[in-house]
Amino acid sequence: MNVFRIAGDISHLASIFILIHQITITKSVQGISFKTQLLYSIVFITRYLDVTFRWVSLYIFAMKLFFIASSLYIIFLMRNRFRTSEVTKLDTFPIVYLLAGSGVLALIFTYDYSITEVLWAFSLFLESVAILPQLFMLQRTGQAKTLTTHYIFALGLYRALYIPNWFYRYFAEGRFDTLAVFTGIVQTLIYSDFFWVYYNRVMKGLNFELPV
Repeated sequence: MNVFRIAGDISHLASIFILIHQITITKSVQGISFKTQLLYSIVFITRYLDVTFRWVSLYIFAMKLFFIASSLYIIFLMRNRFRTSEVTKLDTFPIVYLLAGSGVLALIFTYDYSITEVLWAFSLFLESVAILPQLFMLQRTGQAKTLTTHYIFALGLYRALYIPNWFYRYFAEGRFDTLAVFTGIVQTLIYSDFFWVYYNRVMKGLNFELPV
């Protein structure tokens, strides 16, 4: 553990709490991409499949369970309790290409052809692009609620903070995960435009707006 890993985990947890808080207080999922949330649930389930047979620490165990459970809970809220408020006509990004592409890349670049390693690689590739349906919705509407932008920012910040975490581990522990760093950089680059608009508008007290 190091300060970058801890900060990244806090940012990740914050993004989930912000999203759940927004849904429950507004009783609406308007502006939130169900497809992005579905992709994240697939990411967590495939990445943390080893939660039942591999023990690292109580912290890791609790985090794995939380991410799986919270992602499924968000799916439940969006598809059951608040389904009538979802604007599905805007959530049209073709995620089959993201799933298929991540699967192919995982088979090519996995470190080992065991089920857990292939799924781990798949989850990394899929996580790097899972936010695209949400950003696509923002692009189509041109604006978003403040809490939605905070959620996306915290989610992007989490992955950005994991990049220096991996470099720290390389110098401190002699361990470097090329696949994790590469997908983390890709994910951060995807967020770059959003970060710029967030800084120039939301951080200055203005409404979040994009050119439609």
